This record gives sequence, C-alpha cells and structure tokens, in this order.
Amino acid sequence: MPVNTATEKAEIRQMQDIDLDAADHVMRLAFGTFLGLPDPARFMGDADYVRSRYAANPGGAFVAELDGEVVGSNFTTRWGSVGFFGPMTVHPRLWDGGIGALLVEAAVGRLDTWGVTHAGLFTFPASTKHVGLYRRFGFWPRSLTAVMRKPVDPAGTVRAMKLSNLGAAGRSATIEAVAELAESVHPGLDLRREIDTTTRLGLGDTVILGDTGYITGFAVCQYGPGSEAGSGACYIKFGAVRSDARAGAEFEKLLAACEATAVEVGAQWLDAGTSYSRPDAMGRMNAAGFRAVLNGVSMHRPDEPGYHRPDAYVIDDWR
Repeated sequence: MPVNTATEKAEIRQMQDIDLDAADHVMRLAFGTFLGLPDPARFMGDADYVRSRYAANPGGAFVAELDGEVVGSNFTTRWGSVGFFGPMTVHPRLWDGGIGALLVEAAVGRLDTWGVTHAGLFTFPASTKHVGLYRRFGFWPRSLTAVMRKPVDPAGTVRAMKLSNLGAAGRSATIEAVAELAESVHPGLDLRREIDTTTRLGLGDTVILGDTGYITGFAVCQYGPGSEAGSGACYIKFGAVRSDARAGAEFEKLLAACEATAVEVGAQWLDAGTSYSRPDAMGRMNAAGFRAVLNGVSMHRPDEPGYHRPDAYVIDDWR
C-alpha cells in the first residue's frame, strides 16, 4: 500500500504566538481557493479568526507542521458544556493528503478532554468530502444554518445597554445573570469566556436586555478590523433570549438593540446566523431585514439537537 508521505511526516502540535501569521495566511488561502476567489489570500479582508480564537483559548489551537512549515490549523471553542471546532484549514497543495483528519483528531481529543457533552461544527453542506470526514469522527449533519446579513438603518431610535456602560459591580452581576440565562437555554451552556475574550481584546461589546438583576436577553457583538466582523460590519457571534411566552418579542428587541450598536460604531452591515431548526426566530430575523448570504450545515456529536430547537431563540452559526 502506498504511503502518504505528507501525513506520515506532518506534526500536529499546539499553536504558538510565532505561528499566527503563517496560520492566518493558510486559513485565508484555503477558504479563498475553495470558494474560487480571484485572489484567495484576501479572503475575509481585515476580519480575523486566527488571532482571536488563539487568544481565547491557546490550549485549544493546533497547527500542522511539515518540514518546518505551518501548513494547516484548527481551533476548538468551549462554551461550557458545548464545544465546537473550526475553522480547520490545510494548505491547498496538500488537500486530500490526510492532514485535515489529523487536525480534526487533535480538536476532538481536546473537546473530549474538556468533557463537553455536546460538540459540533459548521461546514459546507454540498461538500461530500467535508461531511464525510467529520462523520468519521462521530459528527452527524442535522439542520442547515443560515449566515445572514442586513443593511443597518441609521434612523433607528432604540438605545442599547451594553456591558461597557456598567460599572465594575454592575458588570460582574450582569455576567453572572448572562450565565444563568445561557444555562436556561441549554444545560451547561456558558458564554462567559466568549464575553471576556471580546472585551479583553477590544473586539466589540455585549448587548444586554433587562437590568443587572434579571436580564431577558444578551448578544456578544464583534465589530471593526481584527474582529470576526471586519471593517464595516457588526457580527452577532452569539445571542439569546429566555425561552418563555415573551421570547419572540424579546428576540425582536435584541435584534433592534444589536442594530443600534451597529449604528453607534458606524457599521454598514449587521451579520448574524441561526439554524433553520428555529423557524420562528428565523422568521423574525427575515422580517427584520436579514437575508441569507451563505448556508452551512451544523454537524453534531452526539446526533442530538442540543439548543438547535424551535423554542430556542438563539443567534449563532459555529463558524
């Protein structure tokens, strides 16, 4: 049987600071090539996934090294009991050589070490290669997820309360209230690390509905160069409201508050994703002007919905 030399020689190791530029280049080149962009290395413009996800959890970031060159990377994210990995990328000249599987194996191992009870990822639904690879590791394709965008309306009059508006005591109480709300959406779901990373790295802010004693919704928003949004956009990385009789109305308020935040920071676009398994939430986003620009599929391990349910008014896309 022929030996795949690249796979045999590739070393999978934890990412280090010195790897960031190379990992960023490979990530952009890989996605840009897959999507057929005329200049693949310019994929995502000045938005950034590599540095922020590494900074959020260095122990969950991996590179593939071949003959001293970084040729791929993968990132694991932990939201309490929920974890996901990606973007997972390999240099195009080494596609189909087995390095991707090694990077997935490393990420799955880290998720297992963390003890997450629901793991997932976002991938291209039409790619049998990607779906087949992840199925080998126990992930099962479930619902489509829409990555959506709407033009920001500067005429909006809603004012948003944000974490940065609060004093130290108020921030602490609010973060604990956010943790309680997330727990009500899915057992063990915890966004405190994501909030901390966004604040600590200056990538954006967290929008709050309600007051510091009892919040009804929250959204972690990123914006500007170096964030996952990039210039001109505000990206809702995660948002949720309580699943009660007021959920639909509160969800609309949360969308409006995020748009108000986008106006405040001068963004032209508001980006957000949600699962088609949440039809009422999806419908309210469409009614607010969001339109899908990309469909992905969420793959889950185990093959259970997690918080991808009709009663979960959640914004996220696991990219």
